[in-house]
Amino acid sequence: MSTYSCLIILALFTIFTISWRAQAVGVNWGTMASHPLPPPKVVKLLKSNNINKVKLFDTNSDVLQALSGTNIVVTVGIPNTMLRSLNSSKKAAGSWVHDNVTRYFSNGGAGVRIEYVAVGDEPFLQSYGEQFHPYVIGAAANIQSALARAKLDSNVKVVVPCSFDSFQSESSLPSKAHFRPDLNKTMIELLTFLNKHGSPFFVTLSPYVTLLQNKNISLDFSLFKETARPHNDSHRTYKNSFELCFDTVVTALSTAGFPDMDVIVANIGWPTDGGANATSYLAETFMKGLMNHLHSNLGTPLRPKHPPLETYILSLLDEDQRNIASGNFERHWGLFTFDGQAKYHVDLGQGSKSLVNAQNVEYLSSRWCVVNNNKDLSNATASALEACSNADCTALSAGGSCFNITWPSNISYAFNSYYQQHDQQAESCDFGGLGLITTVDPSMDHCRFPIELRTSGSESYTIYNFYWITFLVATLLAFLRDFA
Repeated sequence: MSTYSCLIILALFTIFTISWRAQAVGVNWGTMASHPLPPPKVVKLLKSNNINKVKLFDTNSDVLQALSGTNIVVTVGIPNTMLRSLNSSKKAAGSWVHDNVTRYFSNGGAGVRIEYVAVGDEPFLQSYGEQFHPYVIGAAANIQSALARAKLDSNVKVVVPCSFDSFQSESSLPSKAHFRPDLNKTMIELLTFLNKHGSPFFVTLSPYVTLLQNKNISLDFSLFKETARPHNDSHRTYKNSFELCFDTVVTALSTAGFPDMDVIVANIGWPTDGGANATSYLAETFMKGLMNHLHSNLGTPLRPKHPPLETYILSLLDEDQRNIASGNFERHWGLFTFDGQAKYHVDLGQGSKSLVNAQNVEYLSSRWCVVNNNKDLSNATASALEACSNADCTALSAGGSCFNITWPSNISYAFNSYYQQHDQQAESCDFGGLGLITTVDPSMDHCRFPIELRTSGSESYTIYNFYWITFLVATLLAFLRDFA
């Protein structure tokens, strides 16, 4: 083969490699929802949108069965609550791998294409304190050993997702970044472990949260706007928040002695409700800017032409049971609403510029619970607060899509949220006589009064069982009459 031919092949290989890296965009699929979209419908949603990489936060058997045979590449997760037992027991780690990886694993066959096991869900999050620190490395090592015993370690890599608050920078500039002092020792151990086994570094980047917390970051800078004022760090210029955040991670890795470690962005997105600047319009602007940046292969000032190995969008669907300690926006990260309807359109680089909605979604009946205006409403606010403590009222929060609706419509929103989450049971719209069930949709402007999805425990099955039991009772009574 001539030198010229070799150069042509090398060039084509380089182009293919760069293209492959640019296409490595996946989604996080969380299941913290009161009425989750059934896994088979979610898988159809993924396939119809050509999404071929998914990161899970656990190992739900229904989810893994739905993914079986799809050729979608999967990251499975281990909850933080399991870290202690997996750290202390190799047997427990072996059982976990057998039940959640070996049982489903496929390398191109009919099973699940499991690529990573994520040990913990951001166990170093500052709000957790140090409760998980002592167990992370041991749990990861035991899972690694269990994968080796199952002869899966060459196919499945062990990773540990890290929150962005694992890093600090006195001047908010990448050149001054380092791991939090309380994490230094643990991080060195983790990075040594990852490096030994050829695993990448999983990290959350959150330009939205950075915007909320850092007065020096502008909205335009966060949204990839060309008009944004750049940030200068020595001789490097940063044009957007993504570059700034990513190079903060790169600097911390370099300072710790691992300058060349591959980085995977495990979570990144923009919420559409529940907070300031959390709208579908701004989320679409952010996502388009992010996709354009990733697919440009420009990389960042510290890693030019070297974008993240993979990037996972937070998230596929909204989840009304997510923890909101850090903000009400936490329940609104989805590209799609809880029922699989696209909030906006973006080209994920998977061959389509428009997102495709979930099909044949089954809802509860077209009924809502609203406040009865003919009643004395002097105690209605107290009833609404009680409803919200057991339902999802995050859209009513400041900056939310329902923040500006007037009283008593906001009371109705709270009542309806509780009513829907309790499967439209008549007693869940009582509120001391203040509630009223209606078939007229009370939604207004941008404030949607949702109807929940039909699930195995909801209305259709309840009604079906009611009629079935009634039928059996009637049959039994008729039999007894005939017998008498």
